[in-house]
Amino acid sequence: MKPNPKRAGAWMPATLGLALLGLTLVGADARPESQPSGLEPSPPELSQPVDRVLIVSIDGLGPDVLRESFAPNLRGLMARGSYTLSALTTQTVKTLPSHVSMLTGVTPEKHGVTWNDAFHGYPKVPTLMEVVKRDRPGLTTALVAGKPKFRTFLRSGVDWSFVPEADDVSDAEVARRATALIREHQPNLLVVHLPNVDQVGHALGWGSLEQRAAVARADRAVGQVLQALRRAGVLEQTAIIVTADHGGVGRNHVPEDGKSIRIPWIISGPGVRHGFDLGTVAGEEVHTEDTFATASWLLGLPLDAAVDGRPVTRVLAAAARRP
Repeated sequence: MKPNPKRAGAWMPATLGLALLGLTLVGADARPESQPSGLEPSPPELSQPVDRVLIVSIDGLGPDVLRESFAPNLRGLMARGSYTLSALTTQTVKTLPSHVSMLTGVTPEKHGVTWNDAFHGYPKVPTLMEVVKRDRPGLTTALVAGKPKFRTFLRSGVDWSFVPEADDVSDAEVARRATALIREHQPNLLVVHLPNVDQVGHALGWGSLEQRAAVARADRAVGQVLQALRRAGVLEQTAIIVTADHGGVGRNHVPEDGKSIRIPWIISGPGVRHGFDLGTVAGEEVHTEDTFATASWLLGLPLDAAVDGRPVTRVLAAAARRP
């Protein structure tokens, strides 16, 4: 894996909402491959593992576009949880390889999904859904995605799923499918993929007015999913991670580009510290593989030594962890 780029310097908020929250992006060096800086090599045992995790990926959502967009639900999660606006995706900065890393905890070189178009096969390693069914078989899993290529995750381990036949699904439709699953089944692990921010970026440009409007629509979709959890009576027991697979520049996302490789990473839920900016902690560099590791840790699943990701343990208050 190539060395990670340096983290950008401090930034000035572009909207009143961010200004009120006081969100900042602070510089830090990239973490070494051999030992993740700031992340504990042996994660502390949880006082009580959670039974529900929601992972939402907003395809193509770069941190700078988020800063400039109307997104009250995402900013609410940041205020009620922990976050960084300078996490790192895979060096491929492509949708499918990066999502597979997000949900397997290993780099594309290990999971083998290096393509980004139609279905060509399954990962070489277990997905988070498969690990849940293997290690906590009483829990249920679901996947709702907005692009056909997500068929790659349907090998096994998914109790309920929606993957479209064509790339013409709106974020609103994805949210509708996800809320129906929550209403009918309350899955213990739910992965939701919102496709439209990426699609608008390719068509009209990253950071364009149209893409910022797409971010607002994605934010509404997130709000609808949160409301479904609230109505089902499980919101307060659910750990929520919202992130992305890549950012972008111009009308594309390319390796080695700082705006393409940086992504937001937000976590909220039981025991999570409120308003905690991981970017203020020296060496606390979050990678997309850490989503798998953090979700596994929260669910009380054992982490294989071959997993590249590490649980982001600092986000939990001390009372939620055993000393």
